[in-house]
Amino acid sequence: MRVTVVGAGVVGTMHAWQAVERGHEVVQIEREAEARGASLRNFGQIWVSGRAVGGELDTALRARELWEEIGGRVPALGFRANGSLTPVRGDLERAVAEAAVARPDAAVRGRKLLTPAEARALNPALRGEFDAALYCERDAAVEPRTAQLALRAELLKHPNYTFLPGREVREVVGEGAVRDDHGDVHTGDLVVLCTGAWLGGLVRELAGPGLPVRRVRLQMMQTDPLGEPLPTSVADADSFRYYPAYASEALDELNASRPQAETAAAHRMQLLMVQRADGGLTIGDTHEYEHPFAFDTVEDPYDHLTRVVESLLDRPLPKVRRRWAGVYAQCTDPGRVVHRQQVRDGVWLVTGPGGRGMTCAPAIAEHTANELGW
Repeated sequence: MRVTVVGAGVVGTMHAWQAVERGHEVVQIEREAEARGASLRNFGQIWVSGRAVGGELDTALRARELWEEIGGRVPALGFRANGSLTPVRGDLERAVAEAAVARPDAAVRGRKLLTPAEARALNPALRGEFDAALYCERDAAVEPRTAQLALRAELLKHPNYTFLPGREVREVVGEGAVRDDHGDVHTGDLVVLCTGAWLGGLVRELAGPGLPVRRVRLQMMQTDPLGEPLPTSVADADSFRYYPAYASEALDELNASRPQAETAAAHRMQLLMVQRADGGLTIGDTHEYEHPFAFDTVEDPYDHLTRVVESLLDRPLPKVRRRWAGVYAQCTDPGRVVHRQQVRDGVWLVTGPGGRGMTCAPAIAEHTANELGW
């Protein structure tokens, strides 16, 4: 079989990986010289802890297995099974963590409620005051800015894989065939469009105006090296408000009795933090849903994140060396992990994983391959 994959972000690259692994000939087309969207502008987290029970959690757990397997073959991915800690303060936050540990799915996520001393044994950098910490053993991380490059370097070892950058697919010209803006026609058995947050142009033409996917904007930052290890990923209790896995009466009480800080609420914020291979910290994030998006970044969210991080580390944050905004595509139905649609004979659109893209991409691609009978 000859498969054309359009898009070189993590979802597209994992589809190319699945096709090559199954012995197919693959042409991967990317409109930029390299992918520059949400696949690079994220934490690099394989985030199992907050995923909704059911299909979303099943997908995340399968993806976690695949990431570890691929990471063993491609060390440059920087895969590490680092787990995560969410420190909590006060009875209300602790009650949400206790409810999470009491859920039937706690064991498959590797959840435990730790004392401060136990949490610091895992992550000595957490010197700030907190009352307990929710641990999730199954969380992991890769290096988002270089993961696609590492995967592609491995793919390019295969004689049946071709990468064509700097080409935008403009037209479907037949079953399993597309034309790019160089005028070249790519003919095969199947086209998979993994175009991320690019939902206009050809995608709108093929899928129609009712595509059940929206765009979401975020702000993040990265620091100079911390100067010491941060062995686990770190979240704050605002992540309880954001992720569906923490829904409970205890969370309802937290929301009612102690709303988010004004800046966090205005920008729909949580703290997530991961240490990069160079020692710097990737820190975020915000969520903006209303169009049109702002074209600039604003400082209040960064100030808020800095205060939260410094309170947990009990030390000044290293110098911030990068700030950025990103946009990802998210299914409007929160119960769907991804939108997968046949838009023409031999042409499929796969988009809308939202903030789950980096976590779930390997399993999303595997599901596509299985469903389409590759």
